[in-house]
Amino acid sequence: MRVYARQGDTVDQLCWRHLGATAGLTEQVFALNQGLSLHGPILPMGTAVDLPALPPSQSIATERPLIQLWD
Repeated sequence: MRVYARQGDTVDQLCWRHLGATAGLTEQVFALNQGLSLHGPILPMGTAVDLPALPPSQSIATERPLIQLWD
């Protein structure tokens, strides 16, 4: 999937916004997009970034149990 960076975006933000996670995906994005790291941590607005396809069985966005600090 090809996405385009918004103003102030980082690779982590793109992964989180479009894939729902960053763990292990950020490295894959840099492997798919040679030279992407030359832009620095904040991508220029409009930079095209190819994101990896997730396996259909992989569910990244899962619900976390609610934790109450004071009951």
